[in-house]
Amino acid sequence: MARKHSKHGSYDDSHVEEEAPAPTAPCWLCGRPTGKTIVWHHPVPKSRGGRDVVPMHPICQQTLIANFTNSELQRHGMVVDGLLDNPNIRKFVDWVANKDPDFTATMAKKQR
Repeated sequence: MARKHSKHGSYDDSHVEEEAPAPTAPCWLCGRPTGKTIVWHHPVPKSRGGRDVVPMHPICQQTLIANFTNSELQRHGMVVDGLLDNPNIRKFVDWVANKDPDFTATMAKKQR
């Protein structure tokens, strides 16, 4: 015997409402709105006891990882101003400020 109603809903999509796009969270490092890809970064590395996460662009996270050790990131904690005092990070943030939120580029190796 055929079902009177489908258990997964009808195929009539005329009653579906348009959803407003979700607001994008700003990147923790550069402050630009995040794009399609969001990386949830631990400002204090998990290996150093960090639990909090912040939204970042992949390119911004790669820049932090290339310029700081886990110990240095632990010392800065959740305060982004200390990271922005680094000339390499300041130069990067100024450079990426006018780029598209989904912009990506190859990054330099760690400079340690």
